[in-house]
Amino acid sequence: MLLTMDVGNTNITFGVFDGAVLVTTFRMTTKKPRTSDEFGVGIIDMIERNQIARKEITHVITASVVPDVMYSLNNAIIKYFDITPIIVGPGIKTGIRVVTENPKQIGADRIVDAAGAYELYGGPVLVLDFGTATTYDLVDASGAFVAGVTAPGIRISAKALWQDAAKLPEIEICKPSSILAQETISSMQAGLVYGQIGQTEYIVRSMIAESGYQDIKVVATGGLGRIIANETECIDIYDPNLTLSGLRLIFEKQK
Repeated sequence: MLLTMDVGNTNITFGVFDGAVLVTTFRMTTKKPRTSDEFGVGIIDMIERNQIARKEITHVITASVVPDVMYSLNNAIIKYFDITPIIVGPGIKTGIRVVTENPKQIGADRIVDAAGAYELYGGPVLVLDFGTATTYDLVDASGAFVAGVTAPGIRISAKALWQDAAKLPEIEICKPSSILAQETISSMQAGLVYGQIGQTEYIVRSMIAESGYQDIKVVATGGLGRIIANETECIDIYDPNLTLSGLRLIFEKQK
């Protein structure tokens, strides 16, 4: 079986694949400091709770945007699984050509999302990832990563509200019953959710118009992506496991 690890700014998302089938997923917080032993024991515990034996994991592939955790995480995989993980980075076959001004600045997570969306849904494709940041990445019909937009994610915007405005509380991020809010919590929820919907529709529309691509799919992923995808017609597909699937597809290309 293949263990995939998507190391994001907020969470590390794990997926276990048996061939092309995603057997299970689980998460750890990224910002909590951990030793390699803590990572190893924690990963094994979650795998075994899903009725998967440690020895069934034969390969590991990782994409990370958080360099600080990689030493401990990689050592955990080597020590507890006796596997040297594949790290998505320069020299790895992804099926995506980055033709932007500075290809090295494109995060591994965005390359993985692009590879997954292009392989699964074809090109041209516009890939939206609603994570800590919200990213919009454009891949043409040949598999070239041609442009990307980066915006603050919903959680970043929410955190700025309750940390920088003394009287605003920490709230759950969800769609309120009406945009015509009449108290503080629902007014914050309306601003966050409907503001993200508006941003999404404008950026998607502008990127498609300026690129000139007419027959293009818009694919969204990320933890809060479902909220937005359910509220706008500009998103064609919501795939919550796109990044994990992209990692699997990239792993297959290394054989």
